[in-house]
Amino acid sequence: MSPKPTCHLIRPESTYEGKQGLTYFAGIAAESVGSCGICMHVLTMPPGARAKAHLHESHETAIYVLSGEVHTWYGDRLEHHIVVKAGDLFYIPAGVPHLPANLSNAPSSAVIARTDPKEQESVVLLPELDALVA
Repeated sequence: MSPKPTCHLIRPESTYEGKQGLTYFAGIAAESVGSCGICMHVLTMPPGARAKAHLHESHETAIYVLSGEVHTWYGDRLEHHIVVKAGDLFYIPAGVPHLPANLSNAPSSAVIARTDPKEQESVVLLPELDALVA
C-alpha cells in the first residue's frame, strides 16, 4: 500500500546541472516530492550563459521570467527568435527545438514548469543545431 500523498515545502537551495548545460535550483519534481505530472524549478542564467540546443520530448514547458531577459531561438532549424523579458510568460510546446541565451550584462531568473515530473528525463540534446545560433 502506497502512502497517502501530502504537501511539501521546497526551498531551492541546492542546484544541479541540467543536460542543457545550465545550472538549475532544485525544485518540485518526482525526485523531490513524488510529483506525477509536473516539475517546477528556478533558473538563473548569468550574463553570457547559453543552453545547448534541445527539445523536451512529449512534454510542454511554461516559463515566467522574474528578472532580466533571455533570447530564445526555436523551431526545427532554430529559425524563429524572440526576446523574453521580466514579466513575460513563454510557452514551448512538446517536441519544439529551442536554445535560450542570456546576451545581456545582467543575470536573468525565471520559474520554469514542465509536464515532465522527472524534469531531465525528456530532454533530448540536438548538437546538430548548436552552430545555427552564433
